Amino acid sequence: MRLISKLALSAALIGVVVFQSGCGLIDGMLGGVSNAIGLTDTATVISKTAQIRTSYAVVAADLLEVKRGEQLEVLDQMEFEKVLWYRVRANDDTNTEGWIEAQHVITSEVLDKSRKLAEEFKDQSPQAAGQLRAASNLRLSPEMSTDNILFRLASGSTFEIMTWKFVPKQEVSDVDDSSGDRTPGRASRNEEIEAAKEANEPEKLEEKYDIWYQVKIDPSISPAPAGWLFGRQVELQIPSDIVFFQQNNRKFVSWQRLDTESRDRVGMSEKIGSPGNWVILTRTNQVKQIDGVEPDFDGILVLAFDKYDQGFYTVWRSSGDVWGQMPLLVEGQGDNKTFTLRLRHPEGRIDEKRFVVFRDKNRIRVTPPEDVAQYMQSKSR
Repeated sequence: MRLISKLALSAALIGVVVFQSGCGLIDGMLGGVSNAIGLTDTATVISKTAQIRTSYAVVAADLLEVKRGEQLEVLDQMEFEKVLWYRVRANDDTNTEGWIEAQHVITSEVLDKSRKLAEEFKDQSPQAAGQLRAASNLRLSPEMSTDNILFRLASGSTFEIMTWKFVPKQEVSDVDDSSGDRTPGRASRNEEIEAAKEANEPEKLEEKYDIWYQVKIDPSISPAPAGWLFGRQVELQIPSDIVFFQQNNRKFVSWQRLDTESRDRVGMSEKIGSPGNWVILTRTNQVKQIDGVEPDFDGILVLAFDKYDQGFYTVWRSSGDVWGQMPLLVEGQGDNKTFTLRLRHPEGRIDEKRFVVFRDKNRIRVTPPEDVAQYMQSKSR
């Protein structure tokens, strides 16, 4: 019995030594991984709510629910079945540690990139408002690439549009758009364009370009304040009181209220559009590039609402097509406002032109620049 007890004790001691050595080896390995990926990062929750779980396995249990905007410490990361997970530590009373799917958070490094992008337009008013038709990747630049994705923005998300860019179409799959796959039996874009040329039809914007929107996002929707969205997924949110004035051959691309002091000049926070006075920029669907650059808008319209007649009237509109670039800038107080546009002169230079808005008795009036006629074209290019 004594011999058996001594053998058992020796085996137990050997087991403890091996276990401790193994733990040291495992800790060393994890430490190496930690140092390799720089586990000193933080992450911000971007989903409305998300769960920190015991592991990244399907059968894992929920440990803690976290909400949008909460800060987490990143301890480790793991890709499991092609899904990225972060091991995190929460800032609750017990410093809960567990795993959270990467789609629910944004790391500080990526968040800083979005904030730097927002710095580009910190002093600029929004040019329009939009909403996502379907979930789409918010990106650092206006191009389809796996290297510039910030995170996936949920369907229905709203945002302010700061500017946009026409990017020549490429025969590549649209990874942000499930409808981008070519339909069997349908002609390719190049074939459609060539057919249009043979019929002597004007080349259309959507045949030649994809449009990308640079957007500003409210903190209630995302901690990341800025990024680029693929235009095919974006639906412009034109205020309800003016949308009926949009024509099929001339779409609204930018609008700002002239009778409000708020920074929300694009009507984004209005649940029901209240009638007001507006400056609106429009765009036809024809390609009008000059030196490889397309105009952001080619028409100007100023509408005002008559409170006595309870109807809109046209204050001023461009008599011919213009060639203009963003941004649209509205300034002033009360009924005395100005709006400034960047228009191309026939000689090729881009000039800033200032329009004066004022009230004459019960009517809104506009005094355009004296030489505005020089910037009008009777025919589209």
